[in-house]
Amino acid sequence: MTGTEYCALHRKSPDEAYNALFGAYCDYVHAIVFNKLRSVASREDIEECVSDIFADIFFGYDVNSEFEGDMKGYISTVAKRRAINAYHSLTARAGHMSGETDEYLDSVSSGTDIEADHDREETRTVLLAGIKDLGEPDSTIILQKYYYDRTSEEIAKLLSMKASAVRMRAARALEKLKKSLAAAGITL
Repeated sequence: MTGTEYCALHRKSPDEAYNALFGAYCDYVHAIVFNKLRSVASREDIEECVSDIFADIFFGYDVNSEFEGDMKGYISTVAKRRAINAYHSLTARAGHMSGETDEYLDSVSSGTDIEADHDREETRTVLLAGIKDLGEPDSTIILQKYYYDRTSEEIAKLLSMKASAVRMRAARALEKLKKSLAAAGITL
C-alpha cells in the first residue's frame, strides 16, 4: 500500500483505511515483533505490541503527506522501535540480566531471521506476479533465461523463435519488469 493510497482511503473512511493497513501489514509487523520479543514476551505481550504499533501508525501518520512510495519502510521503523521499547520494558520489569541469560538464549536460538525470510518471500511473490503480468512469450523467456539459466538459442528452439528475437524480447521484458517492480517499491 502506498502513502497516496492510504491517505485517499483515510479521507474516504478512516475505518476502511485502518482495516486495509492492518490487512496488508499484519503478518509483516507480527514477524518483526515476534523476532524482537520471542525470548522475553508472552503471546499476549506480542499481540499487545502489534496492536500498539498499528495504533501508533494510524494516529501518527500524516494523512496530508504527499509521500507516494510504499509505506513498508515507515511501518517497519515504527514496529522495530516499538518492539525494542517493549523488549526493554519487559526485561526491566522481569529483572533480566544481560549476562548469563543472553548467553543461554544465544545458544538455544535457531538463528533464523523471521523478518528477513518474510521480506524475501514477499519480494519473491511480487516478482513472480510481475513476471506473470508480462504475458506470453515474455514470461516464459524471462523464467527460462534467469531461473533455468538457458541460453537464447535454447529458448528460441523451445519457443520456435529466432535467438535474436528472444534476446530483444528479453531486454524489453526486463525493462517492463523493472518498472513494475519499482512501482511496487522493489529495486534490483
